[in-house]
Amino acid sequence: MIKGTLSFFGAIFSWLTLALLMGAVVLGGVFWTFGRNLPSSAALAQYTPPTISRIYSGEGRIIDEFAKERRLFVPIGDIPDLVKQAFISAEDKNFYKHAGYDVRGIAAAVIEAVKSRGKRVRGASTIPQQVAKNMLLGGERKIERKIGEIIIAARLVNTIGREKILEIYLNEIFLGQNSYGVAAAAQTYFNKTLDQLKPEEVAYLAVLPKAPSDYHPVRQHDKAVARRNYVLREMFQNGYLDKEAYETAREAPLRTVQNGDFESFKKELPPRDYFTDEIRRQLTRDFGEGEFFSGGLSIRATIDPEMQKEAAKVLRAGLEKYDRRQGVWRGTGKTLPAEALVDEATWRAALADVRIARDIFLESQWHPAVVLEVTDKGARLGIEGVETPEGGNWVPAKDMAWARKRLDNGKLGRKGKLVEVGDVVHVRAMVKDSDGSFIRWTLRQVPEIQGGFMAMDVHTGRVIAMQGGFSYQNSVFNRATQARRQPGSNFKPFVYAAALDSGFTPATIVVDAPIEISTAQGIWRPQNSSRRFYGPTPLRTGIEQSRNIMTIRLANEIGMDVVAEYGEKFGIYDRMDRFLANALGSQETTLMRIVTGYAMIANGGERIEPTLVDRVQDRYGNTIYRHDKRECVDCRVASLEPGVAPKIVSNRQRVIDAITAYQIRSMMQGVVQRGTAAGKIHLNVPVAGKTGTTNQSKDVWFTGFTSNIVAGCYMGFDTPRPLGRGAYGGTMCAPVFDKFMQKATAKYGGGPFAVPPGGHFIKIDRYTGARLPDDASGPNVVAEYFRDGEDPIFGIAFDGGFAMGANLPLFNEVEQATTVTTSDGNTVTLGGKATFGTVQSGGLY
Repeated sequence: MIKGTLSFFGAIFSWLTLALLMGAVVLGGVFWTFGRNLPSSAALAQYTPPTISRIYSGEGRIIDEFAKERRLFVPIGDIPDLVKQAFISAEDKNFYKHAGYDVRGIAAAVIEAVKSRGKRVRGASTIPQQVAKNMLLGGERKIERKIGEIIIAARLVNTIGREKILEIYLNEIFLGQNSYGVAAAAQTYFNKTLDQLKPEEVAYLAVLPKAPSDYHPVRQHDKAVARRNYVLREMFQNGYLDKEAYETAREAPLRTVQNGDFESFKKELPPRDYFTDEIRRQLTRDFGEGEFFSGGLSIRATIDPEMQKEAAKVLRAGLEKYDRRQGVWRGTGKTLPAEALVDEATWRAALADVRIARDIFLESQWHPAVVLEVTDKGARLGIEGVETPEGGNWVPAKDMAWARKRLDNGKLGRKGKLVEVGDVVHVRAMVKDSDGSFIRWTLRQVPEIQGGFMAMDVHTGRVIAMQGGFSYQNSVFNRATQARRQPGSNFKPFVYAAALDSGFTPATIVVDAPIEISTAQGIWRPQNSSRRFYGPTPLRTGIEQSRNIMTIRLANEIGMDVVAEYGEKFGIYDRMDRFLANALGSQETTLMRIVTGYAMIANGGERIEPTLVDRVQDRYGNTIYRHDKRECVDCRVASLEPGVAPKIVSNRQRVIDAITAYQIRSMMQGVVQRGTAAGKIHLNVPVAGKTGTTNQSKDVWFTGFTSNIVAGCYMGFDTPRPLGRGAYGGTMCAPVFDKFMQKATAKYGGGPFAVPPGGHFIKIDRYTGARLPDDASGPNVVAEYFRDGEDPIFGIAFDGGFAMGANLPLFNEVEQATTVTTSDGNTVTLGGKATFGTVQSGGLY
C-alpha cells in the first residue's frame, strides 16, 4: 500500500519535473527564437535624445527656442531623488529589485484581467520594459512585441544599468502639452526647475505617463487630483515621504500654469519675430532640419534687442504714415457672429480664438477688439486683455473721420463709416507724450504697403536688427531677406565704384543728354526723374542728384561686363544680366544683399559675410560654427601694456581699392548733404547714403551708413504697383533710416570716415569739375581725393559712345555765375552759362 502510494506520487513528481523541464525548454526556445532578431540595446548606452535648440541674445537671454519635441535633457545625477521616487512609485515600485521584468506584477495583471473578464486590464510593464518599447520596439499590441520587450529589458539591466535606464525614461517620456521629459514638463505645468518642485507637484507629473490628456489639470481636474493622491500614497507607503509631508501634499490644491496659478514660461520669451525665424531658415539650410530642431543647439545671435525694437518701431511708423495718408479702411476682414456677442465671457472666448496679429507695438500695444455697438457717438468695443469699465470702451467718431471704407463694389463709402457690429479690429491706447496717461482708444489697421529694414556692423557683417514687415504674426514672409525687388538708384554706387576703379575720378565730366537705345521691345529712351537734361556734369553731381542718363552713359563707357562684375563681386547678384537697364537697378535683388554691399563700401572695400549668428554650440558645448574668422594675435598673451589693445589680424579679401571706397563714400555723403536725401538725415556724425526709386515709384529705398553701422530700408506693395505721387526713397525711407540711426549713433557712436594712405586732396568746383586753388572756399567747392601719381585731366567729357548735340547747356546750377573766396580775401568768378564747347578737349566726349 505504502509502496504503491509512493510509486504514484513519484510518477506525479516525475511528470511534473518533466513538464517543468519541457516548459523551460519550450520557453527557452521561444525566447531564443524571438531574441535572435531583436535590436541591440548597446545603442542606448550612447543615448542622445532630441532636445530643444535655443537662441540667445548677446547678453545671454533666451529669445526663442525651436523643437519638434520640447525636451530639456537632464543627467540622472542632476535629477532630484524626489522626482525619481515619484515615478518609481507610480510606474514600477520594484524597479531596484526585479531583473528588468516583474513576474509578480505580470501575474497580478493577469489575475485582475481574469477576475474582471477583461474589463480592467492594467499594464504590467516595468520602467526597463517601457524604455525597450519606446526606444527600440514600437507600441504595437502583439505577443511577439511583449516577449521581445521582456528580453530587451533584462538585457538593459545587465548592460547599461538601472540608473542609465531611469535617465533615459525620465528624459524621454511624453507628459503632455508637447513636453517630453520631466524637466520640460516641470516648466510647462509649474514654470519651475526640478529642484523647485514640491511633493504634490512631482506626484502630478508622475500621473501623466498613463495618459496626459486624461489627467489635464483643468479639464479633468478631479480625476487628476485623485490620481495624484494615489501616487502620493504610494510614495508614503514606499517610505519616500513621511506622514506629515504626505498629508500636507495630499491636502494641497492642484495649482498649475494651465489653471492660471503660475505665469507661463512662454511669457518670458519675446514673441517670435523675423530675426529668429530667419536664423531658423538659415541654420536649417546649413545644419539640416533634424539637427536644428532636435540637436540641442545653443545659438548666440548677433541681435541687439534694443535696436531690434527700434527697427520695428520706425519701419511700422513709416508704413502706417503712408497707409493713413491713403485714407482707405480695410480692417482685418475678421468678424464674430451675433451669438458670440451675447455676453462678455462669450465674446472674450470667441475673440481669443481669432487669428489676428498680437505682436504689434507702435506708440503703445495694439489690442484685438470686437465692435459691440455703433452709434453717432462712435463704436463701443470689447478689447482683449482690457477690463470693461462702466459705460464701455469707445472709439469716438472723430477718430474714424480720416478714412473711407472700400465697399464690395470697389467704391469708397462715406467718410467715417468704417465698422459694423461684430467686426474684429485693432485698437491702441492714445496716450499723452508728457506722462503717458490715457487719452482715448484709437482705431488702427495693418497697412497694405509692406517693407523691410535691417542694420549691420560694417566691419563684421553682424546684423544687429532686422524687420521683415509690419508684423510677423500678420505675415511671416521676410521682406528683408526673401523679397526680390528692383533696387533702382540704390544700385548706382556700384556702377560709380566700377567707373572709379576704371580710371574715372569724382571730377570726371559725363554728358547728361537724351539718348536712344534699341532693344528687342523697341526704342528705349531713359529719362531722369525730373524729366530734364543737364548737359556735361561731374560724376559727383551725377550720383548726388541721381542722374539716370549719366549712369547709362557711364555704364556704356566702361562696359556692362565691368558693371556686372562689380554687381557680382559685391554680392548684389549671383549673376547679373548684361543689360544697360540693370545699371539703373532694374534687376531684382534683396535688401540684405544691398545692405551688405554698402557695408563693404563703408568699411573701406573689404569683403564681409552677413550673419545673424555669432556662434553655434552643440549639446556638449563644443563650438561648431563661429562667424568671426579674424585672428587675435595678442589674446593668448598673459598681459598687455596699459592702454594697448589686442592686435586683430584681418584676413578678409579686398573687393575694391581703399581709395575707390573712400571716393565713393565721399560722393555718397554729398547725397545726404545736398542731393536727393538733402534735409532728410539729421545725424551728428558723418553719414553717407543713396536713395532709390523705381519706375512709377513701385519701390522706394534708402540705404546709408556711418563709420560703423549700415542700415537700409525699402517699401512697396507685395504685388508691385505704383505708390502714388510724392513717393520717393528720400521722402519715405530716408526718414525711417534717420530715426533709427539717431538711436544707433547714440549707442554705437560714429566718426569721420578713415582716409586711406596713397592719395591727396584737390579742390574742384562740384558744378563744372574745374580745378580750384587750394585756398578756395564756398558752397560749390569740394575737396576730392585723388591717387598719388595720378595726374587728373580736367575738362574732358565722356558721352558713353552715344551721339549728342554740339552745344548742350551745362548743369543748370551754373547758369548763374558763382564766386569762390580765396584765402587772401579776394574773389574769383566761375561759371556763367558754360557750354559743352567750353569744356571739350582733344575730341574726347
